[in-house]
Amino acid sequence: MILYLHGFRSSSLSTKSQLMQQAMAKQGLSHAFASPNLPVSPKQATELALATARQLCQGQDIHALTVIGSSLGGYYATWLANELDCKAVLVNPCIYASRDLSTQLGPMTCFHSDEPLELKAEHIRELAELFVPEIRHPEQFFLLARMADEVLDWREMQHRYAGAKQLIIPGGDHGFSDFEEYIPQVLDFALNN
Repeated sequence: MILYLHGFRSSSLSTKSQLMQQAMAKQGLSHAFASPNLPVSPKQATELALATARQLCQGQDIHALTVIGSSLGGYYATWLANELDCKAVLVNPCIYASRDLSTQLGPMTCFHSDEPLELKAEHIRELAELFVPEIRHPEQFFLLARMADEVLDWREMQHRYAGAKQLIIPGGDHGFSDFEEYIPQVLDFALNN
């Protein structure tokens, strides 16, 4: 079972979310995939992610779940995997979300629609409350990071997920535009370990 959590200003229509959905469908596992549209409030986003995880795993062992998170979704995935003691795949994850997003306060629109959203100071406080000081089981994490990420520092990612499986790749971008090439490794980690 895979729960995909998109990044800030993104949605379930993101390329990575759609690619994961297609990959799961090819495996005959459409029923074991979910990618909710997360609200701007981190508190509400993690409540929705937790509820979706439980619904996806209904009647099955929640430890069989893998949470995939991209950027801010990686921050949420870290919190959720620590809460549920399940696996996580992190794609250019945000490490210090309250620091990094504090520069983004104010009204804006989503990337995949003209839907407005506004990041407020209360959301930054909510992000700070979700920070996981210590990852309990780093071996349950798989980090995919691009060294040329123009938004976040791959070295912070590498340090944060010490002890995890790591794939640090030269070049690339924050959106991990060649993500499709790495889906077989993501699925192998998520479904077979």
